[in-house]
Amino acid sequence: MTTPQPILELTRGRVVESTHFGSIAVVDSTGQLLHFWGDPQTVAFLRSSAKPFQVLPFVERGGVEHFHFTQKELAISCASHETARMHLDTVRAMQARIGIQEERLQCGPHLPGDAAMLRAVIKQDIKPTSNFNNCSGKHTAMLAHAKMRGLPLENYLDHAHPIQQDILAVISEMCGIEKEKIELGIDGCSAPNFALPLVNSALGMARLCDPRGLSEVRTIACLKVTAAMTAHPEMVANHGEFDTELMKAGKGKIVTKRGAEGFQITGLMPCVYGERGVGITMKVVDGDPSHMNDELVSSARVRPAVMLEILRQLKALDEEQLKTLAAFGPSRQLKNYAGLLTGESRPVFDLFK
Repeated sequence: MTTPQPILELTRGRVVESTHFGSIAVVDSTGQLLHFWGDPQTVAFLRSSAKPFQVLPFVERGGVEHFHFTQKELAISCASHETARMHLDTVRAMQARIGIQEERLQCGPHLPGDAAMLRAVIKQDIKPTSNFNNCSGKHTAMLAHAKMRGLPLENYLDHAHPIQQDILAVISEMCGIEKEKIELGIDGCSAPNFALPLVNSALGMARLCDPRGLSEVRTIACLKVTAAMTAHPEMVANHGEFDTELMKAGKGKIVTKRGAEGFQITGLMPCVYGERGVGITMKVVDGDPSHMNDELVSSARVRPAVMLEILRQLKALDEEQLKTLAAFGPSRQLKNYAGLLTGESRPVFDLFK
């Protein structure tokens, strides 16, 4: 198969009403393509799935120790948080310690995804600021990196800025692809973003989870990032969100990070599936809408279900773990607003064919 293939379908009665297409790559830390579906060479932007890589140069240069970042603060540096109170408080504490003002962030504001904070914004007529952006942790860490090195803060997002050049170099090295072959774009938060084949981004995540063979400095940095994300998954997204709940269920053995437009990256620690670490990337062709048939749901309808089916097929999650994540899939009954059963959502791929 060399083109995207069906990965999830939705039924109404006995009729398949919608089909989502996509591609999947499963790669170990040696670069071996273990399994795939569709086209594993699909070039896709990592979007927010790039965040664990974007913080690596800062960690490698001793930024965590320089600013005395806690694991929670490192985790939110990799986050697409939902702007719960705990997220706002954490980012503000980081900025105070770094000695920067929120106004330095160039990500722009948006409404919070956290329901309690959204109610507070509406009731109290709060005007969201840049810290409300779900990428504010990443931007705060980038500014911390620049300040630590005495680099300009006003243009920290420019492609030519040393911070962004370091990030590009790290992604190139981790993912095993020349810098010149990485397509660059501007993310929703205004930071540079990166498009590369699924096999390469999966390799990067496999190495993040299994950095053996990398330099000592990079190995330590990778271990710090994955430890922070798995120790504090609530900082990476929010309680009840897929990334958070999957990492909680994984108990330190699974790292995952969502990206916009139907991208998801997941890493398995060594010995979860084979002796090496494993990276999994997926891209949904249509970008993954957030409505599930007649039922409005808070999270995307394709990525969580497909990723859970991948992990089920790889036997990376046991039945008890899958049970705790059943609200996300892999298969789900669909009901309308009156609670009537209308159909189901179900994955339709087999990595072992």
